[in-house]
Amino acid sequence: MKVSDLVKYKINRLPEGYVFTYDDFTQEVKNESALKLALFKLVKAGKIERLSKGRFYKPKQGITGKLNPDEYEVVKDLLKANKNVIGYITGLGIFNRLGLTTQMSNIIQIGSNFDKKQIQRGKFIIKYIRQWNKITNKNIKLLQLLDCIRFIKKIPDTSIDQSFKRLIFLIGEIPEKEINTFKNLALKYPPVTRALTGAILERLNYTNLSDEILNSLNPTTYFKINISTDLIRNKNKWKIL
Repeated sequence: MKVSDLVKYKINRLPEGYVFTYDDFTQEVKNESALKLALFKLVKAGKIERLSKGRFYKPKQGITGKLNPDEYEVVKDLLKANKNVIGYITGLGIFNRLGLTTQMSNIIQIGSNFDKKQIQRGKFIIKYIRQWNKITNKNIKLLQLLDCIRFIKKIPDTSIDQSFKRLIFLIGEIPEKEINTFKNLALKYPPVTRALTGAILERLNYTNLSDEILNSLNPTTYFKINISTDLIRNKNKWKIL
């Protein structure tokens, strides 16, 4: 079978929106030059799209035309190394997914234990956000919630009060067996995140956990957040202005 036919056959079996590289064809095609030429011709014919150098995808068809791949497909190779989790999608994409905003963005933010420079893949700008906790499959959802609290002022197309109400609800949905882990993760975040997390835990009647967070804060430091007193009744206790 010709290289072009092998490539077409393999691509036809891939799901729409799946991002693939030359490595996906190593078993079928040994001639790299022929592989690149076959992919180039498919891009030119509009059968596949080029995301960035060496990265392609078979686009889904939407009402208004071809759709971009989802965030995970764009950055999946940046989230694991040797099967170990090294990053997770957070920030703007998670704000939308958790119902904190309806806005979408071409910026993909990755939580990572290391500071890294931003990169670009096609229309997507990939930025890294520092995470102080060890990242595991089990704690990613909790870290995403804490990141939302951390960046509550930056959630677009909404108010801080609306975001805070939504976060109270989302944190209230955390299984009770995981809430202590949530508190422990919060303790490694900046003070303002800890204060807001503590206020939420107190509102949800996890007073022992909220007291632990309170004791981690500097009693002379205040945080200007502009949250309604209806949402945090004892703002002075948490030093929230």
